[in-house]
Amino acid sequence: MSDFEAMREQRARQAVRNLSKAHPRMRAIIKSVGPHRPNTNPNAFATLVDSIASQQVSMHAAAAILRRLTDACPRKRVTPAALSAMSIDELRGVGLSRQKASYLHDLAEHFATRRVSGPKLKRLDDEAVIESVTRIRGVGRWTAEMLLMFCLERPDVWPIDDLGLRKAVMRFHEYPEMPGAAVMREAGEIFRPFRSYASWYLWRSLEGPLMPGIRID
Repeated sequence: MSDFEAMREQRARQAVRNLSKAHPRMRAIIKSVGPHRPNTNPNAFATLVDSIASQQVSMHAAAAILRRLTDACPRKRVTPAALSAMSIDELRGVGLSRQKASYLHDLAEHFATRRVSGPKLKRLDDEAVIESVTRIRGVGRWTAEMLLMFCLERPDVWPIDDLGLRKAVMRFHEYPEMPGAAVMREAGEIFRPFRSYASWYLWRSLEGPLMPGIRID
């Protein structure tokens, strides 16, 4: 195990301890779900390509588009140079809309000119990362928050606009209706400084049977 992996495991254990103490229902969810094992990708460019390509399409359709896009790139590597070299029509040929194709060109240009890069993003705090990547066309705050969580692995992100998280919070607290932004912010306070971990467990709580101690009418 590398030093980074050991640090990640140590932080995850600390997060689980803190969250288990924060609320008995969260403790029940953690016990049912098990260890924190999110799907992460350390490549910021690839993560954003995936996010843009996946907007407003099914997971199956997104996977097919990304597979065709990869096959269309030299040596099957989706890089800023490879995307910049493809025309809008070529990008549309893999299943992307014209708008998404233009978004990928803008993304590639930001990375090719190093206005945005993985190493630079790692040095920024969370809000600065959001400010940096949302300058790219097609990248909104939610996409930036997913980048923070699943690429940069920041521990305290709470994406209040995520529909799944809002639904999970509604069930967790037995709210009578879907919570708005103010209620979501308040609901996340008990999970600081590990709200990314809480988000993941709350998303997982929506899978299958309801977790112990959580009731929905």
